Amino acid sequence: MALMAYDNSWNSADQIPSRAVEQGVIDELGSLDPTVGGESSRYSVNVNWQQGGWRGSAYVIDYDLNLWSNFTYYLDDEVDGDQFEQVDDRRIYGGQLSYHLDDSLAGLATTNRFGVELRVDDIDEVGLYHTEAHQRLGVIRSDQIRESSAGLYWENTLSWSAQLRSVLGVRYDYYDFDVDDRVGVNSNGVDLSANSGTASDDILSVKGSLVYAFYDNWEAYFAAGQGFHSNDARGTTIRVDPSDGSAVDAVDPLVKSLGYEVGVRGFISDRLNTSIALWTLELDSELLFVGDAGNTEASRGSKREGLELTAYYHFTEHWSLDIEYAYTDAEFNDSAPEGDEIPGAIKHVFQAGLNAEFGRGFFGSLRLRHFGERPLVEDGSVESDSSTIWSLRAGYRVANWTFKADILNLADSDDHDIDYYYGSRLASEAAGSETEDIHYHVIEPRTVRLSVAYRF
Repeated sequence: MALMAYDNSWNSADQIPSRAVEQGVIDELGSLDPTVGGESSRYSVNVNWQQGGWRGSAYVIDYDLNLWSNFTYYLDDEVDGDQFEQVDDRRIYGGQLSYHLDDSLAGLATTNRFGVELRVDDIDEVGLYHTEAHQRLGVIRSDQIRESSAGLYWENTLSWSAQLRSVLGVRYDYYDFDVDDRVGVNSNGVDLSANSGTASDDILSVKGSLVYAFYDNWEAYFAAGQGFHSNDARGTTIRVDPSDGSAVDAVDPLVKSLGYEVGVRGFISDRLNTSIALWTLELDSELLFVGDAGNTEASRGSKREGLELTAYYHFTEHWSLDIEYAYTDAEFNDSAPEGDEIPGAIKHVFQAGLNAEFGRGFFGSLRLRHFGERPLVEDGSVESDSSTIWSLRAGYRVANWTFKADILNLADSDDHDIDYYYGSRLASEAAGSETEDIHYHVIEPRTVRLSVAYRF
């Protein structure tokens, strides 16, 4: 059994416009709206069970969030500002049960795993309010939602020979959405009752892979599989836009994906192991961040192709180095006047770590993470800068206790943690104007974090 509790409140600068820093209105750690921030809590209990070939788990989660944001400042409301509050109050119930069976087929060793997964999100409210300094000025949308899902799967592993094995999996998923508008007519004068409704969808996914062992320490594999992601329940029943009452098309509840991967992995020596993989992922619909609304919306289909390299080297019993690099080429499938680049899709990611286990309970690490440039608009004409951050950790284990000290952003970098490009208006700018600009959040300054953990 595991019990977890989390409760927090904070003030956050959100992303800030580049021009406000360049004009000296605020510095890079400043905020144009000092009242943005949030309050959140999460309490959960999880139970695991195992007997013979059976394995099961169940969980209950109570989650609350009140998040105040202001991304466009005085663009929509030139008097009270554009701050808005997002509310999420839900309880989540779920669990899974599986059975593992070792058997033989025509004299070949085989393993079968059967399972079922269930989850229910009982959402008292998921809402959006127009606010000023946390005070509600009007309701944009507020809904009560019940989202249920069930998944059934079967996975088979078959050893064709000492070198060759196959893995085949079939999964069926069913989702049910029930959305109930809590507002009626909102503060924009739009009747939202038409957005109430139900929707459901199901999907069958098949995945498979072949793995061939060349030697004791080397193997190659090819894998292909179908998958999916679910869209926001509110989008599955929406009929009218809460901002102006215009007609809106509902999104598909479940969006298909298809992926392929081929790779090689193994040990070059007893101290060095490595892997290389080439992959492709196709999505029927891409989810994109909407800067002036603080949410995501379904967009065009996309295709990603990439390369991943990893290497892990043990200098000695106490010292090791890990290196990981990923390259991704991401584009929308269809050509459009606005361009085919996917905003926010990073081409180059690199991370490395030097790790130490000194004995007698002492340990530590030095880590590097690098994100390359990424497009911020579809035509690629605006890009973010790259970012690099270092971190240092020292720790000590004794009995069931673990003590850790982390120095985050060791080099005190002022690179950007996030970047978006959209329109906004500062209080000092002309009424009715809108300026397209990069809005960013810098990496948090050098921070020391101390933590203590006890394992029961």
